Amino acid sequence: MTRIISVVTPVHGPAVKFLSAAFESLGTQDLPDGWDWEWLVQVDGGDEADVPTNVRDDSHVRVSSNRRGGPGVARTLAWGRSQGELVKVLDSDDILPAGALARDIQVMDENPSVGWTVCRVLDLMPDGSLQHYTLGDPDPGLLVRGDLYAYWAKTHRPMVHPASLCIRESLLAEAGGWMALPASEDTALLMALDVMADGWFIGEAGLHYRKHPGQTTAHPDHRDGAEWEARMGAIRKHADALALRHLPA
Repeated sequence: MTRIISVVTPVHGPAVKFLSAAFESLGTQDLPDGWDWEWLVQVDGGDEADVPTNVRDDSHVRVSSNRRGGPGVARTLAWGRSQGELVKVLDSDDILPAGALARDIQVMDENPSVGWTVCRVLDLMPDGSLQHYTLGDPDPGLLVRGDLYAYWAKTHRPMVHPASLCIRESLLAEAGGWMALPASEDTALLMALDVMADGWFIGEAGLHYRKHPGQTTAHPDHRDGAEWEARMGAIRKHADALALRHLPA
């Protein structure tokens, strides 16, 4: 029986133009024997016809759409259609370097107690160059439950890049999917996962994170103001509630 890793991708408006590059990067992935991937593309506030034909016509790809709800809603709807035992995040404007999915699968298979992985990330600049994204990467290997949240609670910055997450589907279901936030929904999920289960940091670069003016993180409300304070409050309340159940007293 084939095992599936489900890649979930929300897309909206201008980011549709990047989907073909993301699709090409999925085609470079060589998976371990017995594994295959599916790609759940969720068009947020648009139509399936917005997705390029070469993407829609591939047998690995399932496209759907929803009324505009934001990235958290779109991610959760994509996950709702998934069939895999692992769920991998891929933003519509990002790229998976060769070997990324295989490394996620290997870590999960070799470490049954690990609930999620993240990895080293390279920023893909507008000129095509790659720059190392880091807030100070941890050492490769085990991420002990609760450590990332403790860092975030002091800094409101994730120590690792949440856009590189791969998650056991059962753990994602327990976390409730992504929060319905206008941004930072991936950070919110990472903080929830961190207090629920140990993670793993993969030292090889497993994501090229595209930098461009239209991305959500470039919005002026992303890092301060009333909306930012409310997002941080929601993330904290969710993680704190889960920590009471999952972290030792």
